[in-house]
Amino acid sequence: MMKNFSSSSPKCNNHTFNHQRQQINRNHGLLPLIPLRCTLRGYAMCLATLVFFCLASLSYQLYGGPPRILVDIRQYLGQSTYLEEHKSPLPRTFPFPGQVVYNRVGKCGSRTVVILLRSLAEKHQFNLVSSEIHNRTRLTKHEQIDLMRNISNIPPPFLYERHVHFLNFSRVRLEEPVYINIIRDPISRFLSNYFFRRFGDWKGEQNHFVRTPGMKDDERYLDINVCILENYPECSNPRVFYIIPYFCGQHPQCREPGVWALERAKQHVMENYLLVGILEELEDVFLILERLLPHYFTGVLSIYKSNDFKKMGNMTGTVRKHTPTLEALQVLYNRMHFEYEFYNFVRDQFHLLKKKIGLKSVSQPPAYSPAFLRELAVRTPEPLDDDEELDTDLEDAKSWLVHP
Repeated sequence: MMKNFSSSSPKCNNHTFNHQRQQINRNHGLLPLIPLRCTLRGYAMCLATLVFFCLASLSYQLYGGPPRILVDIRQYLGQSTYLEEHKSPLPRTFPFPGQVVYNRVGKCGSRTVVILLRSLAEKHQFNLVSSEIHNRTRLTKHEQIDLMRNISNIPPPFLYERHVHFLNFSRVRLEEPVYINIIRDPISRFLSNYFFRRFGDWKGEQNHFVRTPGMKDDERYLDINVCILENYPECSNPRVFYIIPYFCGQHPQCREPGVWALERAKQHVMENYLLVGILEELEDVFLILERLLPHYFTGVLSIYKSNDFKKMGNMTGTVRKHTPTLEALQVLYNRMHFEYEFYNFVRDQFHLLKKKIGLKSVSQPPAYSPAFLRELAVRTPEPLDDDEELDTDLEDAKSWLVHP
């Protein structure tokens, strides 16, 4: 038998309840307006939550959110993990962005993409603007503002490309462009850059010696295993912390290996980038770009697979590149664990986007994994890439020999 405590209360209980309520009213004049079922602590929590969301909303509006084009495309793609659970196919036409920025990461196939873009710009009649500055990724505040204003003044439709860390246009109240980029397995990227700085490519190995006159023979022929195991500056942090700053931005802390820079980079990828592909699946990257940005990239895959383009690619492989020892690779992998966490995050997002679009392909595992159980060969085809930051200034030229 269940007891109904609310309907069987004696009169004395009512008298006691009224006495307690009067006592509370005397001590707290505003509390009679508050239902007694909720504690003061509960109301404080609700108020704090409301204030937090108001401040977060205000901050998001002041500092800008994702560009409208990204919002529109994400509405097309939906939030499901695979084709909206096999419902109706996605529409063939996506919104047309007039401003696209490719802040290309060094030694991640960017020269391949730029050469393709030159043909595509002529074919589709958009403005391709290429920066002649290749070794200035970090800018002062005034340089950032000037560059963003210059980019915003380019007649649309345009695609601007440069080696530069992420720029937040909304901070200076300019329209946020659509960002795209491509990254690569971090160790593969590091090895490609290490040997390219010293020996160039098959297209002009001897000419590359002329382009790096400040590099002494001791540095040029330094064994990569010695560089890694003896902790030379070129093979240790912060120099190997390279990919994340491109997405984190211009803040000084973005160049410090750590969780803060990693999480900020992830946030920018989710909010500001239409696509961040991986070089190991470059053809899939082109297929997605054809789908999401057809006014810029329609026909890119057919050009990439053409015989003329393949012949050009055969002359640009990095010279004398070889794989370090297992011990050196393990040391290098541990130094680059933030880079690998970011790479794996981008790779998962890229595969998720492929599923949403319905693109089926055979994905390759990273060239290097913690287990190191497979044969350690660089799997990524050599991209057509130009000089990454050659570090030819006097300070870098002298610092490479200094042991910690």
